[in-house]
Amino acid sequence: MKLKRLVLTGAAGRLGSYLREPLSQLCDELVSSDMVESLGPLYAGERYQRADLADKAAIHALMAGADMVVHFGAISDEATFEDILGPNIIGAYNVWEAAHQQGLRRVVYASSIHAVGMYPKAEFIGTDVPHRPDTFYGLAKCFAEDLGRMYWDKRGLESVHLRILSCAQVTSPRALGTWLSYDDLTRLVIRAVDTPITGFSVVYGVSNNDRAPVDNAKASHLGYRPQDNAEAFAAQILAEAPRPDPTDLAQSCHGGAFASVGLGQSGKAQMNIIDDTKTA
Repeated sequence: MKLKRLVLTGAAGRLGSYLREPLSQLCDELVSSDMVESLGPLYAGERYQRADLADKAAIHALMAGADMVVHFGAISDEATFEDILGPNIIGAYNVWEAAHQQGLRRVVYASSIHAVGMYPKAEFIGTDVPHRPDTFYGLAKCFAEDLGRMYWDKRGLESVHLRILSCAQVTSPRALGTWLSYDDLTRLVIRAVDTPITGFSVVYGVSNNDRAPVDNAKASHLGYRPQDNAEAFAAQILAEAPRPDPTDLAQSCHGGAFASVGLGQSGKAQMNIIDDTKTA
């Protein structure tokens, strides 16, 4: 069933840029939001509404009349707790509280592997392992997951938490297991939106990689069936990679570089992330 109105936060971000067009086809009106002045050209049925996640009134206004929100807005790197607090923690509360007060059915949330990033990569972890964050960024993801569970238990607001591993071009041996293609990202978000009943759900955002280090068996009710496989890049990536170091937390933990940096220090600065943001 087509939604009347769908909200997308973080629309100006790299992942948000790939979601705008497919989400606009799931609803009569897509309300895209971020902190930039403009997104540039908009898709059919899309409008832009600037809003600060830490501004409670602005987020309540953003949610008015919506059926669901796909919440991808936040600081997307490790930072000081003070910097993370507003957009990532208070912002998450504002989104859930506004969704509750405005009568939305569901929050689809961009969580992260960094909520469990300190687990050794040799452990094949499921969606029900206890939180083990690697950074303040990961801690904020834990908060939002617990927030979502509480709002489901206490207020009946559904949420689907997408623990995204690495949704970017494959540039490292780690990504051979953690890669989530943009097409599979779209498939995952669509399943999180159109599944009739989700309750509180957690699912790993990862493609159909031969080396995937996580288990989505307990999220099968969402019907997410990834189609892409990073193994296509394996020969070149491994041929160019330095000798692995099992004592390096960036190589031995699920969180990658975020597991090895100091708290408050950028994890992305240690990674080769190609900016291939999509334009309308």
